[in-house]
Amino acid sequence: MRNDEGRHDPPVNNGLMISGGTHYVGNQAVGPGARAFSGSVSFQPQDPEQAARTAELLALVERLLEEHRAALADPDATTRELRRLREELQEDEPQPTVLRRALDRLNEFVQPVAPLVVAVGQLAASVQGLPGG
Repeated sequence: MRNDEGRHDPPVNNGLMISGGTHYVGNQAVGPGARAFSGSVSFQPQDPEQAARTAELLALVERLLEEHRAALADPDATTRELRRLREELQEDEPQPTVLRRALDRLNEFVQPVAPLVVAVGQLAASVQGLPGG
């Protein structure tokens, strides 16, 4: 890329590279207009359409768990984690940390089964819109 004086400027790299050792990194933002936030996060109340979508996805994950039970390393733990997630979602004020932990564990348990990975990902996206999600 040439500048006004005819010189070549180095290309702009908005990437982030961390290598070697152990790094503890807080909030980050990279690139033009990027912003990083810290502090409490609030959630909008879930509308009926989103609540219905979350319920559909819970039922889908449950059905897929039964269909692919033999392919899971620990099907009982997977079922327990889904039950834990469902119970937390039924609370008046679901706790974000409980929801995230249940979704993370559920995602780990279903890794060998692609349809379950997709369904749990969709469920996680839907739960993010919930109060406490």
